[in-house]
Amino acid sequence: MKIYAEKKYGNRRTYLAAISSVALSCGVTALAQTNDVTTTDVASPEGSTKVVSLGSSTNVTQLGDVTVVGKLNQARSRILPDLGATAYTHTSEQITAQSQGANAPFNQVILRSPGVAEDSAVNGDLHVRGEHANLQYRINGVLLPEGITGGFGLELDPRFVDSMQLITGSLPAQYGFRTAGVIDITTKSGAYQNGGDLSLYGGSYDTFRPSFDYAGAQGKWDYFVDGSYDENGLGIENPTPSSSAIHDQTYQYKSFIDASRLLSDTSRVTLMGSASFTTYQVPNTPGLPAGNSPTTDNPAAVPWYTYMYPTNFNSVNLNENQTEQNYYGVAAYQKSAGDLNYQTAVYGRMSGVHFTPDPFGDLFLNGVASDVDRNLYSGGFQFDASYELGNKHTIRGGVMLLDEYLTANTTTTVFPVDGNGNPTGPAFPMTQDGVSHALYAGVYLQDEWKILPQVTLNYGARFDWYNSTFDHENQPSPRVNLVWKPTDSTTLHAGYARYFTPPPLENVSQGDVAIFNGTSNQSAVQQDDTVKAERANYFDAGLSQNITKHLQVGVDGYYKYARNQLDDGLFGQTLILSAFNYTRGRVYGVEFTGSYNQAGFSAYANLAYSVAQGENWSSAQFLFDPASLAYVQNHWIYLDHDQRVTGTFGTSYLWKESDKTSTQVYVDAVYGTGLRQDGGGTIDVAGDPIPNGSSVPAYYSVNLGAAQSFKLAHDRTLTARIDVVNLTDNIYQLRSGSGVGVNAAQYGERLGFFGSLSLAF
Repeated sequence: MKIYAEKKYGNRRTYLAAISSVALSCGVTALAQTNDVTTTDVASPEGSTKVVSLGSSTNVTQLGDVTVVGKLNQARSRILPDLGATAYTHTSEQITAQSQGANAPFNQVILRSPGVAEDSAVNGDLHVRGEHANLQYRINGVLLPEGITGGFGLELDPRFVDSMQLITGSLPAQYGFRTAGVIDITTKSGAYQNGGDLSLYGGSYDTFRPSFDYAGAQGKWDYFVDGSYDENGLGIENPTPSSSAIHDQTYQYKSFIDASRLLSDTSRVTLMGSASFTTYQVPNTPGLPAGNSPTTDNPAAVPWYTYMYPTNFNSVNLNENQTEQNYYGVAAYQKSAGDLNYQTAVYGRMSGVHFTPDPFGDLFLNGVASDVDRNLYSGGFQFDASYELGNKHTIRGGVMLLDEYLTANTTTTVFPVDGNGNPTGPAFPMTQDGVSHALYAGVYLQDEWKILPQVTLNYGARFDWYNSTFDHENQPSPRVNLVWKPTDSTTLHAGYARYFTPPPLENVSQGDVAIFNGTSNQSAVQQDDTVKAERANYFDAGLSQNITKHLQVGVDGYYKYARNQLDDGLFGQTLILSAFNYTRGRVYGVEFTGSYNQAGFSAYANLAYSVAQGENWSSAQFLFDPASLAYVQNHWIYLDHDQRVTGTFGTSYLWKESDKTSTQVYVDAVYGTGLRQDGGGTIDVAGDPIPNGSSVPAYYSVNLGAAQSFKLAHDRTLTARIDVVNLTDNIYQLRSGSGVGVNAAQYGERLGFFGSLSLAF
């Protein structure tokens, strides 16, 4: 059986939805086996089309159920559209054709989007359009509460993604609180797949990564589950330029499950859950000097080891570790009733992080050893609905509620010191235990008004309310986006959004700064004003153009002006972020994108220019030294995550030698002009450098790979793959160790060879 579907259906899921709709309208009874779906370009009277062929396997799913699921998926996409915003899509096929494919860290997949700058992997740090973090993740339309380490993507493997969008720019009213970007994920589903995959991946840095996934359907249920184990010797970026890091082993366990049950032709319930547990060794830098040793500037300094035994220590032997665990669950109900579509969900999450210092080495080198244990418990509710009011208006509205509870237990071992900061006795522990709470609530209403067939205005507003242990704020936020499509190949958009971004509860410093006065952990600055919510005006405009049916290009510009600009940084030895504000902030830039797809060949290129600045630290001032604090009070500085130019480029080719074998090759590259570091001049007579006044050198990394697939008996496919990371073995820095909130140097991954064998069944 062969059915022709228009080429606009861009992936397996939408192909099958199209097939189901055609079959239903024609009264066709058929069986669909998605594992055997193949597509080829052919000519038709209407132009180029896709031929979709259905296999003859006996492991089948009833087409009627697939039709219902496809219609419900389309209805859900109408509830939360990205009207007027800028959306960049990654499909599972595109992920496979990128460096390391589905075995890549999640943040590396997102990095292949325009306007994204790379940072530390352990926190999943990605900087979208000059922002630090401030990303929200959604799976199948459901908001996921954030975790302590900020990088939700590190909890999951890309293999569970059917398609994923990075949505940025002037966001519609349904998106609130975390607004730098929305990672909107649609999961794979047993409604369109029947079977599984076993994979073994390994290679350089002692990498060993077995994984599995399985999808299927049983009656009214469909499900997808995956899991993986990963151990390697490069868990955190190497602080030295060497090819291998010292003390950098990581062990990671991840799992995800999604199950849906059809209640009727117009409703379903979905259950999702995930669990991850990760341990990191914090890598060491050889040759670090003893802390507080006498120098030319301070010849009277007394080393910390004066009150320690033994009185020597080699920094190569440091033993700092961090453990992270994350668990979440979602239950959602969706209903499609004619012109009314809605989805409601409840969700919960537990996120924990525990940093353990080297009790001797940290005291010897820094005079402080902090054991930090934080646990964040989150629960919430979300409701979103759309109603088609005639042919010209679609009304959308919703509400969300999120409740968070944080426990923070810290034991800090310090030395008593005199007025000159020199130790006067042996070290002793100080304990700070605390709890904090935050409640987030938001409600929105908007109208998609089709003014003309080619012109759509999406306007509305949301009201956000935030109440925490340390702050209470709220804000109404208008949003408006205009989309004009003057021709079938040209789309222009422009929009404005008012944003309200509360600080992450887990990143707000706990305890009393003054408690450490008279110790080696005393802050030079005692001021600790409350971290506030950021309030911003955001403007965005862009153009996308289909030059041919195979070639698309786009350009998008943005400008943001903020009050109480939020930022985060790593202060001290732990890998746990601390939040602070700039009184004012401004971020602006422009992005260029292009893609080409024809037959088995595809290519993309993204280039972005961005500037991110702030003035006057207005909260958590104790985190900074007095000279820098005084300078920033009346000077604009670049934010530490500012990177002037970023670029990602890639191409791949897939060809089939026969019905039994196929080959895919790819090459891609990442480029950046470098994140910020201190320098570029001095701020006082002591010669202190300008905070974030310069940048690390520009860098690039080229990756390539190939995969060969063999069709086996019983509808099984064996795939062998090889990946080469940083082909030229380029030595480059992500961080130099200096800069606002930068506590260590970090180098990008050196040359690595990886391979995998996977069996699809």
